[in-house]
Amino acid sequence: MTEPRATRPHIPGYGIPDDDRGTLPWSWARQQLEQALVYWVASVKPDSHAHLMPTWGAWVNDRFYFEGGLETRRARNIAANGWISVGISERNQAVIVEGEAVNIAPLHDAGLIAALLEGFVKYRDSDDYEADPANWRDPAGGLWELRPSVAFGWSRFPDTTTRWEFA
Repeated sequence: MTEPRATRPHIPGYGIPDDDRGTLPWSWARQQLEQALVYWVASVKPDSHAHLMPTWGAWVNDRFYFEGGLETRRARNIAANGWISVGISERNQAVIVEGEAVNIAPLHDAGLIAALLEGFVKYRDSDDYEADPANWRDPAGGLWELRPSVAFGWSRFPDTTTRWEFA
């Protein structure tokens, strides 16, 4: 995957600079996404109301992966409309990623399984959780992959506010 293109978002009245000086590199956003422990996933219910829930996940190869049963509200929402937003924040820093999520279970790609296990290892110390690839191989399970289309982030709003566009 090629690096996404960095630009400024158009948000009138918030003091976001007009030029690209001070935009953040994608490597900054990637690091925030890899290290985050809690991700907020927003999906849309069939009645068009928003649904927002926290989840654990792993940012691997510039994609977001998260687990979840097929009968959860989030999974049913994604089955009907795969477009979601995922956000993280720490103090005054934030990264928001928008794109389409798909259920990739059953997963048999050994390389991706190894990368996901490494991505989920952060929960071993923080929450005594060990990801189990057997769950990802089950066709009745839920392993979701967010394929990003656009992301937003800042380390100091509004000066560093950046929009990244994925090809």
